[in-house]
Amino acid sequence: MTKKLVECVPNFSEGRRKDVIEAIVDAARKVSGIKVLNYSSDADHNRTVLTFVGNPESAKEAAFSCCAKAAELIDMEKHHGEHPRIGATDVIPFIPVADVTMEECVDLAHSLGKEIADKLNIPVYFYEEASKRSDLRSLPQIRKGQYEGLKELIKTPERTPDAGPHTMHPTAGATAVGARPFLIAFNINLSTGDLSIAKKIAQTIREAKGGYKYCRAMGVMLEERGIAQVSINMTNFEGTPLHRVFETVKSEATRYGVNIVGSEIIGLTPMQALLDVAEFYLRLEDFSRKQVLEANLD
Repeated sequence: MTKKLVECVPNFSEGRRKDVIEAIVDAARKVSGIKVLNYSSDADHNRTVLTFVGNPESAKEAAFSCCAKAAELIDMEKHHGEHPRIGATDVIPFIPVADVTMEECVDLAHSLGKEIADKLNIPVYFYEEASKRSDLRSLPQIRKGQYEGLKELIKTPERTPDAGPHTMHPTAGATAVGARPFLIAFNINLSTGDLSIAKKIAQTIREAKGGYKYCRAMGVMLEERGIAQVSINMTNFEGTPLHRVFETVKSEATRYGVNIVGSEIIGLTPMQALLDVAEFYLRLEDFSRKQVLEANLD
């Protein structure tokens, strides 16, 4: 019998204080049945992305424990970073991996959201497949105004949370909990300190502005390196592959006399997404996933 397996990728508004990051990750590690696969932090974004897997109930328990620890250690009144956010635990998505349906992940999200609201007194919004409202389905819609703006917006009928108080937690803010397919966080760094160029390129590829379907993008500044970045979330790598977005960013950058100095993937990514890139750039003919050594190992 196949073991039920859910992936959870919570994002926290802390990317600089290592002791705080480790304490949050440890909250997941201590839960029986949970395997922490990866966590990465970015000082400019001031954000940490954690990835763990486990059975549904263990995943829910670990997500709650991490959220509680983040609420204890992160004060949003003191938080500053390049990435949009609404709370100490900004977002908690559940992704079906094995013998688990999307509907089960939706139920898991709703159950966790209620627990966070009831026990931590943090307002919760449900997003993507777990959304209960068409006008607040996506993260950009929920994050509009960010933490600072949401303090007042949360009191309006249009931004009423799905669970919990109709006011922000004084230090932990609010949290979005949802269910979704695999998402790839893909960033492309430019050889310029001109943020406006990154923002123009992001607008070109962003789905909401008529760009690629399944592509969300924004321009941010990496202050420590003095360069601009096109920060991208690909919500369906099969619908729009990474190499198509990369080539467009490269072409647009050339228009402004700018080069790509590197790219990065935050957290984990499905193997197939990278195989698609390899097939495109190497011009592989009749290539199959079965030809990858690791794909044939138990």
